[in-house]
Parts: sequence; C-alpha cells; structure tokens
Amino acid sequence: MRLNRKRKVLVTGANGFIGQAMVKILSEYDHDIRILARKQSNVNGQISLDLFKDKIPHELCDGIDYIFHLAGKAHELSMSKEDEICYWQVNTEGTRKLLEAAHQSGVQRFIYFSSVKAAGFTGQQIIDEQNHTPADTPYGQSKYAAEQLVLHGGYVPHPVVIRPSMVYGNTEKGNLPRMIDAIRKGVFPPIPEVHNKRSMVHVEDVVQAALLAADKPEAAGQIYIVTDGHSYSTREIYDWIREALRKPQSSLTMPLALLRAMAKVGDGIGKLRGRRFMFDSDALDKLIGSAWYSSAKIERELGFKPGHDLKSSLPEIVSNLEK
Repeated sequence: MRLNRKRKVLVTGANGFIGQAMVKILSEYDHDIRILARKQSNVNGQISLDLFKDKIPHELCDGIDYIFHLAGKAHELSMSKEDEICYWQVNTEGTRKLLEAAHQSGVQRFIYFSSVKAAGFTGQQIIDEQNHTPADTPYGQSKYAAEQLVLHGGYVPHPVVIRPSMVYGNTEKGNLPRMIDAIRKGVFPPIPEVHNKRSMVHVEDVVQAALLAADKPEAAGQIYIVTDGHSYSTREIYDWIREALRKPQSSLTMPLALLRAMAKVGDGIGKLRGRRFMFDSDALDKLIGSAWYSSAKIERELGFKPGHDLKSSLPEIVSNLEK
C-alpha cells in the first residue's frame, strides 16, 4: 500500500521502532518527509522537539498533508508516580499541542498511533472496537484521552486512530526480544501450555494499515485495531523461539502451581523494597493471560491484509538479534 500520490508528510516519534519503519517505507515511495523526534540524530531534515516541554514552531506543520503521530511515552511495567504524570504530559497534552498546530496550518489528515491498552481487557473473549471497557492503567487512560482529542476535537477533517496489538519485528527493545534473550540464556522457564491467546502484529503491517487509513476516505473518524490475524499461546511462542535459536524442543514443563508460588514470593519482595520485583503475580498474569484482539474491521472496511505472521518472522528476528 502506498499513498495515492506524492505527499508532504510529518512523522513524529520517527526514531522509534514503528517510526523508523514508517519513514523507511514512505521514503521508498518518494514522499516529502518531515521528521520530528525528541532526541537529536543525523537524519537529514529532522526537527528535534519535545512536544510537551517545547513550544511548537508555527512552521512545523506548514504545507503538511498528512501527520503520522507516533511520539509518546511507552508503557512501563514498573511505574512510578512520575511516570504516571509523564503519560498525561506526553501522550495527551503533547498530542493536544500537535493537533492545535495541525489545525492552524490546515493539515487535512492526522493518523494517531494509540494502543489496544486504550481500552480495558474483559477476559478470554476476543476484543474489537466495540469494547468500551475503560482503560485500567494510567498509560491506557492517557492514550484514550488523546484518542478523544484526535477524533472529537474538530482539529482536522480526517482523523484516524490506529490501535496496534503487540508489535514485533527487527528491534532490540520490547518484550519479545527480552523473551528471546532469556530463552537463549536458558533462564526462561518452560511454562505449561494453558492455551491463552495473544494477538501480535508485524511492524511493517502496522505501517501498511496506517497508510490505508490515511488514504481511504471511509477511515475518517474511525478507530482500527491492527493484528496479524492470528492468536498465539505463550507456550507456542516459547517453542518457536527455541526452534529459531536452533535449540532442541524442551519436554519439560514447569507446573503452574510452582509458577504461582514463585510469583507470590515476588509480590512479597516487591512490598518489602517498595517497588516491583521482576517476577510477580502481575508478570505471571501477563505471561499466561490472554490479550486477544480482532482486526476484522480494518480488513472489512479498508481491505487490510497482513503480510506476516510470528512463526515465519522469528528466524529473521532472532538472526538480527544475534548480529
């Protein structure tokens, strides 16, 4: 998927995992790209700016057709009060400032990269855009508040919200690379098969979904969840990573009761030291729980077709981490 004709595009958060993929694909289509990132780099044409702390120059959005807004504070497993405040400052107020600048410059299309965590998860059933359960974390709440500004603030004629599930691809950051590293070192437990369901999506498919949403008139004012169309259990992911690492499949399984006991110990350690231990009940719930989402809406309305799945992508991901 490419934009119908050459466009002037602003990409925020361009130094991040998805942002780098977005800039690469847009560059291949020869679009005129303006890059905004908080940290200075050697990329030509980059504007270094902290969306919350800095005043946005009026020329930032001048002449821009589309904005792909990826900049934000990512979800942290271990949060402090300062982190909670920062979520609102960066994810919500930073988005508000950018929307105001976009409105002043007459930008037509604003694609906001949110998260499936902008809505609460309600259990084992698959979740779609009709789920209105309130977000249960400060991170998710800040992303939801930003979504409301994008969709209902009246800043641009064509606002769209993209909610990616867990994104994978060639990066050293995130839960999947940490899991790969732990399995490589032999310190990741052979968890039991509990048939949980987790949704994921390749970074290149997230970009393609955003390009579709930017170009299709019917996407205006919509929220789209993006997945690769599959659901994965944690044990499946564990076995596939071992295969990609050229390790023999493990016949061992750590009893779930033992994992729960270890998590309770971690809870106690966390209380004693005043911050979370690396393995506690919350970490176990994320490991064996479900986070299952549907991307049927974007497939039906915009013709989105994911081009990747996790199992076939893992050998390349592992190879990239080994370099």
